[in-house]
Amino acid sequence: MWDQVQETVSYIKGKINFIPEFGVILGSGLGGFSEEIAIDYLLPYDEIPNFPVSTVQGHKGALVFGTIGSKKVVAMQGRFHYYEGYSMQEVTFPVRVMKYLGIEKLIVSNASGGVNPNYKVGSIMIIKDHINFMPEHPLRGNNDERFGPRFVNMSQPYSVEMIREAKVIAKELNIEIHEGVYLGLQGPTFETLAEYRMVKILGADCVGMSTVPEVIVARHMELETFGISIITDMGNEESISTISHNEVLEAAKSAEPNLRMLIKELIVRS
Repeated sequence: MWDQVQETVSYIKGKINFIPEFGVILGSGLGGFSEEIAIDYLLPYDEIPNFPVSTVQGHKGALVFGTIGSKKVVAMQGRFHYYEGYSMQEVTFPVRVMKYLGIEKLIVSNASGGVNPNYKVGSIMIIKDHINFMPEHPLRGNNDERFGPRFVNMSQPYSVEMIREAKVIAKELNIEIHEGVYLGLQGPTFETLAEYRMVKILGADCVGMSTVPEVIVARHMELETFGISIITDMGNEESISTISHNEVLEAAKSAEPNLRMLIKELIVRS
């Protein structure tokens, strides 16, 4: 893994003259955030050594390098999921690459199904914590101390400081936000009603199929991490029968303008 990461980093550095401060992972329907970036370089995944290629609709598949305000950013247009058949090491490989390209802070976004009755389709939730219900762990196996320690302290996976700043920004911009717990499941099926009830009983506010592995690996390498989720469906009897991936993308698209403003301002101020 170490050699692959260094090979990929060397390739990218040979293509660009750019040291990013922030990494951003754009989830389902959120690829439009790249329009907020003054782009200097764009590298398609299929041209980058050792990189997987996203297979999911709504995930474009490129690394975008540029600036937001005065901050240098690398954004992933499309992420990789365990349900696509990739290993957890492949899913989280780009996070390790971004770390060695220079980032110090990582922002992750996703679309999720809400179980908190105070939420609705289009709600924006800052992730304050998560529950890992994935069937595999990205740190299983031999640990390379060059990346991070064998046992990672996950008592504070999401940056308290960045969460505090995001709340201030949301209030200034008059954007309604929630703060809650994200539960990660494998997918790719949407949850059954019984599974949605389980998620709620376990203490989560929403459920999705991503993010948790990337955040674990980010914390393994001591990256400051911020997570945010768009609620694209509600896990109740009224809406569960109609949910589809196209509806998820449409719901994400409707909430994207507010999310884009929030993330952009958070990067500028952090």
